Amino acid sequence: MIGKPDTSNIHEMYTGYIGLVPDDDFIKTLHDNQMASKEYFRALSDEAWLHRYQEGKWTPKEILLHIIDAERIFCYRALRFARGDETPLAGFDQDAYVLTSNANARSSSSLLDEYDSVRSSSLDLFRSFDDGAYDLGGMASDRPFTVLALGYITAGHEIHHLNILKERYFPAS
Repeated sequence: MIGKPDTSNIHEMYTGYIGLVPDDDFIKTLHDNQMASKEYFRALSDEAWLHRYQEGKWTPKEILLHIIDAERIFCYRALRFARGDETPLAGFDQDAYVLTSNANARSSSSLLDEYDSVRSSSLDLFRSFDDGAYDLGGMASDRPFTVLALGYITAGHEIHHLNILKERYFPAS
């Protein structure tokens, strides 16, 4: 167990994600959520995969691909910082990514396969770091991050979007 990161220098949006991770082991959360998320998405009907709870909101297909895209970016940042690269990294426009993702034209099984591959790779990456690597950091999107914070953000970001799906898209009856 590594423990939660210091959030004093982290933007409020990201501290919210960190706060959603239920314990002091983000790797366990990433692992556990891999199974839980796949079960949740597999239970959606074909119609539900394309549902928008409001005009202009993303569909579950777009949300899942957004989770995948963001995880890749968070892990790329973590890799760069863990290797001592202090080059400031650019941000990304999540709305532009979703707009050009073509997620809704893809099969749900292809999205779930991609999610599973990315998550397995992310777990391998974070497990490969020694304790000292988690303290390393740098700038991304004009904000400071540590490798540890990026691990927690990856886990919390997924929880955030699953909560939105459960609360706004498909609330319990």
